[in-house]
Amino acid sequence: MRQQNLIVIGNGMVGHHFLEQLAESGQADGFHVTVLGEERHIAYDRVHLSEYFQGKSADDLAFSTADQYAQWGVELRLNTAATAIDREARTLTLDNGETLPYDKLVLATGSYPFVPPIEGNDREDCLVYRTLDDLDAIREAASRSNTGVVVGGGLLGLEAANALRELDLDTAVVEFAPRLMPVQVDEEGGGILREKIEELGVQVLTGRATQRIEAGTNARHQMVFQDDRLLETDLVVFSAGIRPRDELARDAGLTMGERGGVVIDDHCRTSDPDVLAIGEVALWNDSIFGLVGPGYQMAKAALDTLTGGDRAFTGADMSTKLKLMGVDVGAIGDAHGNQNPGARFYRYTNGIAQEYRKLVVSADGKQLLGAMLVGDNSYYDTLLQYALNGLELPDNPESLILPASEGGAPALGVDALPETAGICSCHNVTKGDIVQYVHDGYTSVGDVKAATKAGTGCGGCAGQLKEIVDHEMAALGMEVDNSVCEHFQYTRQELEHIIRVEGIHDFHTLLKNHGHGLGCDICKPAVASILASTWNDYVLNPEHVGLQDTNDTFLANMQKDGTFSVVPRVAGGEITPDKLITLGEVAKEFGLYTKITGGQRVDLFGAKLNDLPSIWQRLVDAGFETGHAYGKALRTVKSCVGSTWCRYGVQDSVQLAIDLEHRYKGIRAPHKIKFGVSGCTRECAEAQSKDFGVIATENGWNLYVAGNGGMRPRHADLFAQDLDTDSLIRFVDRLMMLYIRTADRLQRTARWLENLEGGLDYVYDVVVNDSLGIAEDLDNQMARLIENYQCEWKTTLEDPDKLKRFRQMINDDGDDPYVVSVEEREQPRPATAEEKLERIPAVSV
Repeated sequence: MRQQNLIVIGNGMVGHHFLEQLAESGQADGFHVTVLGEERHIAYDRVHLSEYFQGKSADDLAFSTADQYAQWGVELRLNTAATAIDREARTLTLDNGETLPYDKLVLATGSYPFVPPIEGNDREDCLVYRTLDDLDAIREAASRSNTGVVVGGGLLGLEAANALRELDLDTAVVEFAPRLMPVQVDEEGGGILREKIEELGVQVLTGRATQRIEAGTNARHQMVFQDDRLLETDLVVFSAGIRPRDELARDAGLTMGERGGVVIDDHCRTSDPDVLAIGEVALWNDSIFGLVGPGYQMAKAALDTLTGGDRAFTGADMSTKLKLMGVDVGAIGDAHGNQNPGARFYRYTNGIAQEYRKLVVSADGKQLLGAMLVGDNSYYDTLLQYALNGLELPDNPESLILPASEGGAPALGVDALPETAGICSCHNVTKGDIVQYVHDGYTSVGDVKAATKAGTGCGGCAGQLKEIVDHEMAALGMEVDNSVCEHFQYTRQELEHIIRVEGIHDFHTLLKNHGHGLGCDICKPAVASILASTWNDYVLNPEHVGLQDTNDTFLANMQKDGTFSVVPRVAGGEITPDKLITLGEVAKEFGLYTKITGGQRVDLFGAKLNDLPSIWQRLVDAGFETGHAYGKALRTVKSCVGSTWCRYGVQDSVQLAIDLEHRYKGIRAPHKIKFGVSGCTRECAEAQSKDFGVIATENGWNLYVAGNGGMRPRHADLFAQDLDTDSLIRFVDRLMMLYIRTADRLQRTARWLENLEGGLDYVYDVVVNDSLGIAEDLDNQMARLIENYQCEWKTTLEDPDKLKRFRQMINDDGDDPYVVSVEEREQPRPATAEEKLERIPAVSV
């Protein structure tokens, strides 16, 4: 039987998913498949595109490889565009003039970024945010820019703004609508969203229509708005929406929508039954679906159509759970209440915590029609299940959006969900699917994820997936294994309890009494961290040194070229001129690269291992201490100048920052900890993005907990208000000890609080009200850790035996000849591989 020629035009997320489903269907032998991709990159994850600016490469984001496509029997053509479809001859013309015959054609051409028809929109460094090549262009332009503006305040616009912000540009967002994300949030939610975005340092300009872009006076561009107001910027990124890539279909005479898009039926067929369309180019029931989940469902329906099945695409849930610049935004169903006459509304607003929640319910109050969340998405999963499954609401629906302390309802348990409950909308996986896989012997989240693909799309269902897997395993009498590793059948929390209660001070004793085997690279550092958090012993004592990872072993962070960084403590960011001079002299003497960090310290990079003792001797003699940048410990307490200098300051933030840093320095924890102290609500120290944040008020201090930046930013939660200094410190002591005792291995405070049963209300009750009766014990443990503090470098320098480890080679005190640096911007940097070849002499044999 002759293979049919199947051509897929488009190698984006949806096009790739179609090919993946075909390969897994067992029916690929019936087709000779060719896929065309206009980009030079194989299909990659556009949902996490912004992570490209956080260090991920094109290969990291790629869904597959050319080898995988070859194994599937798919002919992959990248850097190739289709220019014309001849439906009568059933051929496809490519941009190189080649003609390919087809029997079936799948249009997965996706969309393109809409650039408003503004005069000057084609000026240099006016770019779009859509592909990896676009991001490369933005990065290059940002390298010679100081300011950037994003035109468009929707989902993609805020992602683009975050990218510019991470590229260290002063960033602004210009939105034509009166609020940010007008599709997802209403006026009140938009107001809170705006506040949170502006607090991150991004200027927000709403209700602005750009008339033209022209040459600027102090920057490359000048944006002129409809009211003749001006905004100067070096870089403009357009992210004002998308339009379907439908020109091929239009030119081929296929039926189109009035405003674009290829019309398809329930089986993804266009007006030509041999041509199918999926993803953002397809118009179904007068709707274009701009999310990946509906595109994946179309891909499955299209495959069924081609292979004789009857799966239909009947629409998709467009609910979204997002985290933009660390700000939670969620929209479920009819979030605005526009589609249901007679709908009733419940709203919850917390201006201090900057949270907004809205319920849209039926006229009889029995059904959830929609919901809107800004600032806290922890309510999302429960509300989504009420909406998707038609579950009857409780008698007091408002309880679903109230905090527990105000009578809020508990989260919807797994048992309350029907088997048909949709868990992963991207891959159309139900609770019943997950349960069945567990019954079939898939006994870990990873196994179920691999089998169902749940959690691999947008990732929003990951938490609920784990909850269902664990719940079902427990129901079957199977052990839900959260052990640290195979050598200890305990969680980190259980090991911490054993060490503390039994007074165990070393790994060998713990392993002998409660483990087996020799230990591994997982349990050894975990136990080392617990021992340090409990007793605060010197980490290079003989019984501890073998447990440490590389950084702790050498009391410095190893860099990519094998050298180390030196980071002395600069408490609260306050430093004397003499100490600054010392840092400069040390950097010059040892040829170090110097950089001011975001945490108000000075990093000295490029130190050779054998130079570390000499460098630290100079620093210790000058009054410096180790900054513990190498450890899972307190890193910094960032501060503004406070009431001492600033005319807005209401409290002495510098003094408090110094006191906090000296109090908690050296205390090991499950992960690194950062503080921030701001002297007023202008928040110059960015305290609300820290693990522990303190903001001054006229009456004292507001304490925030569990914020962090990084790859999964989280805004800190307000814990207590208007505290005096003694109460503040007492609560921080207890919070830190509770975190140390109960967090998982390598778990930041943000994830700890998110996963902690009872959440913030539970923590408040334990810390403030002493509901567990452990407050005194927490206070005493903190006091013991503070009493046992030592500067690890000072202790090391006083022990000649410890200094022996700081050698490049066992029997040689000299430098490593393969550590090579070159000068750039008047400072040293690691040489590239090519530069090393030029500088390292060849060895003759």
